[in-house]
Amino acid sequence: MIRRAPSRAWTRGAAGLLAVFCACVAAGPATPAATAAPHAATGGPAVYTVTLDDVIHPLSARYFRDSLQRAEHEGAALFILKLDTPGGLMDSMEDMINRMTHARVPVVVFVHGTKAASAGFFLTIAADVAVMAPGTRFGAAHPVLAIGDIPADSPMAAKVENDAAAYVRSIATNRHRNAVEAEKAVRESRAFTEQEALKLGLIDFIAKDEAEIVAKLDGRPIRRFSGDTVTIDLKDARVVSLDMSRRDRFLKVLANPTLAALLLFAGILGLYIEFTHPGLIAPGLIGAICLVLFVFASQMLPINWIGVALVVLGCVLFLLELKVISHGALAGGGIVCLVLGALILFPNSPEVPGWRAARLLILAVAAGVGSIMAILSILVTRIWRLKPLTGASGLMDERGTALTDLEPDGRVFVHGESWNARAATRIAKGARVRVTGVHDLVLDVDEVRGS
Repeated sequence: MIRRAPSRAWTRGAAGLLAVFCACVAAGPATPAATAAPHAATGGPAVYTVTLDDVIHPLSARYFRDSLQRAEHEGAALFILKLDTPGGLMDSMEDMINRMTHARVPVVVFVHGTKAASAGFFLTIAADVAVMAPGTRFGAAHPVLAIGDIPADSPMAAKVENDAAAYVRSIATNRHRNAVEAEKAVRESRAFTEQEALKLGLIDFIAKDEAEIVAKLDGRPIRRFSGDTVTIDLKDARVVSLDMSRRDRFLKVLANPTLAALLLFAGILGLYIEFTHPGLIAPGLIGAICLVLFVFASQMLPINWIGVALVVLGCVLFLLELKVISHGALAGGGIVCLVLGALILFPNSPEVPGWRAARLLILAVAAGVGSIMAILSILVTRIWRLKPLTGASGLMDERGTALTDLEPDGRVFVHGESWNARAATRIAKGARVRVTGVHDLVLDVDEVRGS
């Protein structure tokens, strides 16, 4: 577990998309959708189930809390959490355990699929009833710091390990489960099969599905976390599955380190293009949307903010390249910062394989974005240093020909046009002249001799 210039129609559409997404994120939690009739409609006891088959993060915790709250509100007799997870964030896990131990409905954690590792092990130990399916495993609950690898004998590692070990001992002791073996899962990263877990007293029984769980718990006393014992009647019980809402499923997609990094770089590139090419609008809006999505994803992912700081520093260096003559040194430094920031943006921990970032892809994108920004910086800088081609500034030092004698006024042909001109000394018709000043529509000229 981890401790921690487009058309107006296009412009309106992009702005609307940004507003809709922001409203979606700011809105309250969506109610999980039930796939079966509630208790009141069937007349029999209802058993509510939810499935978590991914990494444990804040969205998972919210989905669990909302589902459990609905089960309590609608008078469910039992709540089953089907778990298949490689682990996740410790804060989210503790949030779920705290809600579980204070629930008014008995909670069953059912390890199905393949495993309940790391944070999933804690959740299973903390349940009112712990059940595993045949062929599953759980354990390997040694904590990992989100800031990356640290020496195993460091004080920080010892603090995190001791805290996790004390937590699992407390939970296991209260649940009358084997606290010694549970602690070994934390300190020694031990894992257990369903048969080993049953033999060691880490789970209550083995079942192949929810129907078997309901049958075994019908009329069986269940000890709650408070110490009270309840007996529930599950005869003719109906299983109600609470599915994650469409909005939460969409937000769940964002909880991917590779996608989050791509959103960050896309947002930076979009805003940089808008900054260097004001008025395009579309790149700026797309960049803003991508950055909003990245900010939301950062709430669910163990992001190394030093990596984010390096990425921001890279952007600052690119902006300085526009103002400071560095002959490409600042742009090169910006590319280096983007690449280094991408390398350490996410901890690549084997403890949570579901959150391994595709580093080669991220590095390639970071290098590509940095190169594009460097090229844009160089091109914009060169354009800014070019002599103006239009207006009064564009006429300065231009060469032309006298169309008439200038004594001192007359006509000259400059910049493809005929102009009224004035000279300080007499200039003969046909002589070469150079513009020295512009006053309204009259040019000040001097004669160019020897050419």
